[in-house]
Amino acid sequence: MTLRDTLSDFKRHRGSATRFPGERRTPAGRFSGLDARLVHVAPDGSLRDYSNPLSGRYGIDRSRFGIRRDGETIWFDGADSTQRYDGDSALIVTEHEADDWSVTQYDVTLSDAHITHFTTEDDFSAELVAYLGFAPDGRDDRIGQLRHGDVIEMFHADEHDYLAIAPEPEEIHGQVPTDFASLVSDEPTTVPQTNEAGRYEESRLSGELVVPAALDGTVTLVSFLADHDETPREDALVRIRELLETYDSTDEIRTAATEQTVNRPDTPEAKAVTADLRVLSLLSAETGARIAGPDFDPFYAYSGGYGYTWFRDDAEISRFLLASDDHFDLSLADWHARSARFYCETQCEDGTWPHRVWPRDGTLAPGWANARIEAGEGADYQADQTGSVIAFLTRYLRDGDVDSELESMVREALSVALDGLDDTLESDGLPVHCQNAWENMTGRFAHTAATYLEAYAALTSAPIDAELREHAKSQAETVLSGLENLWTGDFYALRLDEDDELDARLDSSSLALAGAHHAYAEVADLDSEQVDRLVSHTEAVLDGLWRDPEESDIRGLARFDEDDWRKRDQREPKIWTVSTAWGAHAASELATLLSARESSRADEFARRSRELLLLLLPDGPLCTDSGYLPEQFFDVGDADSATPLGWPHAIRLATVASLDKQGVLEPEEVQTSLD
Repeated sequence: MTLRDTLSDFKRHRGSATRFPGERRTPAGRFSGLDARLVHVAPDGSLRDYSNPLSGRYGIDRSRFGIRRDGETIWFDGADSTQRYDGDSALIVTEHEADDWSVTQYDVTLSDAHITHFTTEDDFSAELVAYLGFAPDGRDDRIGQLRHGDVIEMFHADEHDYLAIAPEPEEIHGQVPTDFASLVSDEPTTVPQTNEAGRYEESRLSGELVVPAALDGTVTLVSFLADHDETPREDALVRIRELLETYDSTDEIRTAATEQTVNRPDTPEAKAVTADLRVLSLLSAETGARIAGPDFDPFYAYSGGYGYTWFRDDAEISRFLLASDDHFDLSLADWHARSARFYCETQCEDGTWPHRVWPRDGTLAPGWANARIEAGEGADYQADQTGSVIAFLTRYLRDGDVDSELESMVREALSVALDGLDDTLESDGLPVHCQNAWENMTGRFAHTAATYLEAYAALTSAPIDAELREHAKSQAETVLSGLENLWTGDFYALRLDEDDELDARLDSSSLALAGAHHAYAEVADLDSEQVDRLVSHTEAVLDGLWRDPEESDIRGLARFDEDDWRKRDQREPKIWTVSTAWGAHAASELATLLSARESSRADEFARRSRELLLLLLPDGPLCTDSGYLPEQFFDVGDADSATPLGWPHAIRLATVASLDKQGVLEPEEVQTSLD
């Protein structure tokens, strides 16, 4: 999204109670792209690339489609449109209807190509009008065009974007970007522009195209993104022409989309499982690393960006996928191997992992928590990320199908990582002063301690050197004892602050203590006081952060007490899907732990887990029609921030697997309880 589009959106949504002006939102619409490219199809059929973090290419920045009849253009954003995925695939079907016509649009992304196919009734004849604005190298100016007869090429320097259309259009109109007067006016810019700039170079120095094509049955558009050094022009032209010829029918497009579908066996809550696997594939680069979510805030006006790989989120996703695959047999061995290899290749020399990296190649990305790279130590380091990676790698080494080469890499990474973990654990059993999971404060956090406890406990049962296992077990006991420093009498506090004072707020990230205690219980005994404290803590967080606003039917858990991020005019903290999912999974983990101890409260926490899970399932109030889990919700019910967010999708999947493994996944009973 370029500055011109951002300014136009800013003008359009200035003063909104639930929209942040200048963002490129995705709570509505659907994504396609299970390979290198990620394309959003809005409910009106317009396209936009979110591909750059995954592939390094920018592609389509803005678009608009409509039909022209009798000299009048009717844009699809004014039509009655409905949208769905075609079965379990990432093929998007959008149906546009008016009183006397209907057009069906099919969109699928295959590797670096995106295919958009329009069909209409046999007796309907009109022109399809396609407006497309490309931003090669992230530019909306200084762009050149080359016309190759049936293919149009747009380029700035390295990135060359190609567009082919069938039937071949008789005319192509280029447009120069919005002028300065329009940029500074109070009115948002309408695209395509209706006025001519009157400049002779307009049709050739632009990434913006207006292309009419005869809609006599079908029209197909194919866009192809290429790096000129990797794919020379001649090869790109051959490739896009082949794509246009191959995918000229609905049947061919459906066949390609079906072959691309994530393999899913028959599982409980199949609709949710399919959506989770689809989303996590959409957000993945070819390296196996995932962006946190589609980057909706391109100029960091309201956030620090989402189109990066955080090792905390990514490793948690990997661990949840591994557990779910173990139970449901999801055939994800390739996913686990790619993740493990990526973590081994991006580990720092001191055994830790950096703040965030580019998923396409693992190189260091812009961030604000790289103190260990800058100075070797310091509070601007997110220690929980290293703990999360260790927990996944250890379980993968123990339970995964690991080839000998990768096994050697993982063993070496864990050996060095253990040193990094030890180096950031203080003698009192708590991790060092650092940044938290939410990246908005520093201190010594319950959540960070939970990731350390889980990492050490996992290492205790790993197929590694016996001396390292014994050391890890001793360190796990140290962390378990260190939690005493955070105990308030009813729950574990959010943190010890900069002055080592207890910050006795409730924090949903501290729900990770349930899984950490469960991991410890697999290798050593918990005493009754430790279990009682965990029960009291989990209950306090689930009760204390529960929100059920009157303005809508949404309900769930807030992030932490007094959270004021992205509230706009709302008084109370917003509801977060990752917090609600964390609650569901923590309650399930606790139910498993209590059941093993034959506690009468196991059923109670299994019930609470199911109740929270229902809020996140398809048709639940925190799940969009597309099956996506947005990061946050306003009390009025409007979704906000990154959509879909990968982390809650992985937790949702793991919670379904966990409850099913316990034999307590009973949605009918949940509905009765919630009613």
